[in-house]
Amino acid sequence: MNALVATNRNFKLASRLLGLDAKLEKSLLIPFREIKVECTIPKDDGTLASFVGFRVQHDNARGPMKGGIRYHPEVDPDEVNALAQLMTWKTAVANIPYGGAKGGIGCNPGELSLSELERLTRVFTQKIHDLIGIHTDVPAPDMGTGPQTMAWILDEYSKFHGHSPAVVTGKPIDLGGSLGRDAATGRGVLFATEALLNEHGKTISGQRFVIQGFGNVGAWAAQLISEQGGKIIAVSDITGAIKNSKGIDIPGLLKHAQEHKGVKGFHGGDPIDPKSILVEDCDILIPAALGGVINRENANDIKAKFIIEAANHPTDPEADEILSKKGVVILPDIFANSGGVTVSYFEWVQNIQGFMWDEEKVNNELKNYMNRGFKDVKEMCKTHNCDLRMGAFTLGVNRVARATVLRGWEA
Repeated sequence: MNALVATNRNFKLASRLLGLDAKLEKSLLIPFREIKVECTIPKDDGTLASFVGFRVQHDNARGPMKGGIRYHPEVDPDEVNALAQLMTWKTAVANIPYGGAKGGIGCNPGELSLSELERLTRVFTQKIHDLIGIHTDVPAPDMGTGPQTMAWILDEYSKFHGHSPAVVTGKPIDLGGSLGRDAATGRGVLFATEALLNEHGKTISGQRFVIQGFGNVGAWAAQLISEQGGKIIAVSDITGAIKNSKGIDIPGLLKHAQEHKGVKGFHGGDPIDPKSILVEDCDILIPAALGGVINRENANDIKAKFIIEAANHPTDPEADEILSKKGVVILPDIFANSGGVTVSYFEWVQNIQGFMWDEEKVNNELKNYMNRGFKDVKEMCKTHNCDLRMGAFTLGVNRVARATVLRGWEA
């Protein structure tokens, strides 16, 4: 099931539980604005190349729109729409004053030189600079982009609007980036997992974890969970998968993955088929890679008792039903991976104040937000007698709906 269909379905279910009327429901779903621009740049060999850049701005009832910019060859408009909408609910669940957006450029960043990527980013910024802004829409990195991309956007935007560090988040520290931002999504996953286990009378220590995906989020989650005494028994990424039922040496694996561009060939574990990673015997499964990986084909074979969704929409609705019948507890993406956008908010706040925090303050504030978020989600579960996914969706949708009605925007 594609991302947009799944997101719309969850929204509709939440809307029914909340008893929203059809007009309000419709106005909450329609994006505020969709932008498409042509970006033509001279390549290093002197030829011209054209790319399509776009931005979907979904909702700004609760504040400026927020969301990533991805550089990827197959940019599917449906997926971008779904992700923009998901950001609206995610920021509302986290209770930070933003709405949702998403965008990017259809290109293969691996085939472009650094100077070509810079030219492309600057041309894209020139085309959309009057449609983004500190109090309008604040981009962040996503697939295929990073702190350097944000630095170029900031510089180009500032040529038109004066020095504006708060126009993007996920910047390099030297240009106003926040300490703790790099680890934020993974650290949020740790705090979310702690909150959930606490609810079930357990702690991280001694639990057996399987992590699919060893990029930024998976690697940080692995490192922080193992520091808390969690036993990580299997890890996979695009290069391969490894397993060690006694627990993988995570510092060793991090070093190996950095040197060899992946987990493949690590000697501290046995290689396994990456396809089997999700059905390994464990207590807690953390999908931290792509969407749609848990589906009706493999859901019956999943042995984990808890699933923490560090990736965006890793679980298909069909799998959701199968797993809930089995009694598997799923902590949904719109709460579990909101650590990144929460610390992006802290970065924006620091930039606006012109006053930077130390890392301890960033991490403590993140923990407060994640714990409060979990409590709020649980309250909605009690009120509507629903699972954690619907608890999170009803919480997010309700906050946006209330803001919309208070502004007098409902149709």
